[in-house]
Amino acid sequence: MSQSPAELKAEIIRLTREYAARTHQNNRPGYETASSDRPAFVPGQTVVPYAGRVFDEDEVAAAVGSTLDFWLTLGPEGDAFENELGAFLKVKKALLINSGSSANLLAISALTSAKLGDRQIRPGDEVITVAAGFPTTVAPILQNGLVPVFLDNDPLTLNGRVDQLEAALVPGKTKAVMMAHTLGNPFDLATVTDFCRRHGLWLIEDNCDALGCRYDGQLTGTFGDLSTQSFYPPHHLTMGEGGAVNIVREMRLKVLVESFRDWGRDCWCASGKDNTCNKRFGWQLGELPEGYDHKYIYSHLGYNLKPLDPQAAIGRQQLRKLPAFIQARMDNWQTLRTGLADLEEFFTFQLPTHATAWTPEGFVWDASGHRTECSWFGFMMLVKAGAPFSRRDFVRALDAAKIGNRMLFGGNLVRQPAFVSLKQQRPDAFRIIGDLPGADQIMKESVFVGTYPGLTPAMLSYLIETIRGFVKKH
Repeated sequence: MSQSPAELKAEIIRLTREYAARTHQNNRPGYETASSDRPAFVPGQTVVPYAGRVFDEDEVAAAVGSTLDFWLTLGPEGDAFENELGAFLKVKKALLINSGSSANLLAISALTSAKLGDRQIRPGDEVITVAAGFPTTVAPILQNGLVPVFLDNDPLTLNGRVDQLEAALVPGKTKAVMMAHTLGNPFDLATVTDFCRRHGLWLIEDNCDALGCRYDGQLTGTFGDLSTQSFYPPHHLTMGEGGAVNIVREMRLKVLVESFRDWGRDCWCASGKDNTCNKRFGWQLGELPEGYDHKYIYSHLGYNLKPLDPQAAIGRQQLRKLPAFIQARMDNWQTLRTGLADLEEFFTFQLPTHATAWTPEGFVWDASGHRTECSWFGFMMLVKAGAPFSRRDFVRALDAAKIGNRMLFGGNLVRQPAFVSLKQQRPDAFRIIGDLPGADQIMKESVFVGTYPGLTPAMLSYLIETIRGFVKKH
């Protein structure tokens, strides 16, 4: 007797799980080492990545199951993921996007909509941001015809110097602040949100490196008007490619983000659904004839930036593991900091915002009363100018030892070729506050290694031993 489709699918999923369990041991969480068949770590031969995918048979089975259903475009899995992510963050709505960079583009684009009336950001208006970081936090500002205004970075926290906010403000021209929580360290949200509230500015939190971080006990990504996430493999959870825009409070922004994500259309019907407004042929917008099909009316110059439903199926499994992943990042950071505690003569180690020092017992906090909890994206070290070795010497040694490492992304972005060229062609394309010495220091001295959940205790021990051995040679 032949199997029914349901029975056949169940058998495929069973075999998929068996295959994944045998094949992907190296991608399991590092804290599961004792209970897995993961190959033994060989120092100097096994690569220690700075980041990577962490998954098991749950994600593989979810992806295969969704593909067998062959919905493909964003659909039921996407709806479920958006609801689950929104519930985790406690925001009004999370909207799935095809990448974190696209999420940043959509967040700033939504605020340029004429539907916002007096609060619309218009070409030539200014957006305050930060000099050192990832380029796609800043690129959408320029791509929308706006002017980024660069604050300097604090080399200890890597975040923007909020003491420069008032100097950056031009009343009537400054319309928004767009900043990242750098490397999983919340920026000074108390100061920034107060500044935005007093001056009537939009706030976009680039939360791509910081899912699970907290400021005064509240998750980052929930303070601004909009926030963004990335689900690229190095990030806190992965869908391969993918991202999200979080609508924190105002649901009118949901319609705008969706419009820019979905070709710029005015219609809000979900894929495969028609006439949810009950007046599909009853609109008259622009100079179109009355009754023109609402599904083909475009109120914005938009994009098509949706992910696929099988990606969302993977993300749902990742989201269930997110609390353990967050804790692993915290634990791994603490392990590295403890193991390198006596190397402060050679390295400046990153501190959480509002912390003034690290001790084995915990952080020493400033007098502000504010506290941060970091779901660290990486473990950052700045090679001090007086060290007996250079940053280049250090990263070459890490590479030779097969230890993955990265600088702070683009460093001081205004030194990048694209921005140098832009400044030559259009001197008024962006503004900087001061000379950006902190961003330059980060550009010249910074290097980070991994804290991601795939690191095993043996990898962390090897990482510490390698760094200590390198310093000892010098």
